[in-house]
Amino acid sequence: MTTDNILNNEVELTGTVETELKFNHEVYGEGFYSFVIRVMRLSDISDLINVTISERLLQDAVLNKGDSVTVSGQFRSYNNYTDSGNKLMLTVFARDIELHPDEIKFKNPNNIYLNGFLCKKPVYRTTPFGREITDLLVAVNRAYNKSDYIPCIAWGRNARFAGGLEVGENIKIHGRIQSRDYQKKISETETITKTAYEISVSKMETVSKNNIEFEIV
Repeated sequence: MTTDNILNNEVELTGTVETELKFNHEVYGEGFYSFVIRVMRLSDISDLINVTISERLLQDAVLNKGDSVTVSGQFRSYNNYTDSGNKLMLTVFARDIELHPDEIKFKNPNNIYLNGFLCKKPVYRTTPFGREITDLLVAVNRAYNKSDYIPCIAWGRNARFAGGLEVGENIKIHGRIQSRDYQKKISETETITKTAYEISVSKMETVSKNNIEFEIV
């Protein structure tokens, strides 16, 4: 993987291990495991975020439920094909993990930076309370001609700005990963609770063909 591919997708999370390690898959003899990290917000609400980690990173660490950790890596997407259809799955692919002896609090425990391209027309809307929101889908290039497709959500004047962007535009995003539960109706009498993952945008930049950056705070 080139340095550019690493730098266009950077994540750092600090929180507590919420679930036990679970074997996920194997690639060329290398095993990968998954777990969920709980990351607190300033509002005392928490986000539950999926992490995928190689067994090689776990060789020198024993990871248990309740441990305080910092995970650095990339936010990746993959398609999960099931009998009910195709679903976009999102996970933090760990490149480094640090265990802390005690639960600690960081000023910014949830950070992500993306440099990608809009692959879908932004959807601007307002909530019943009058808040402005724009939904974005950003394609971030990865090595070996792969891309990650990451849903993002912008608020306020960022939402107004993002709502006018065109498909194919190069944008840079700073924000945090958030999880959100919602109800999905599966029959006239039954609903199930599902979890959506997205990037809550705190800052955006558009990059022109002349590499001039326009910052929106």
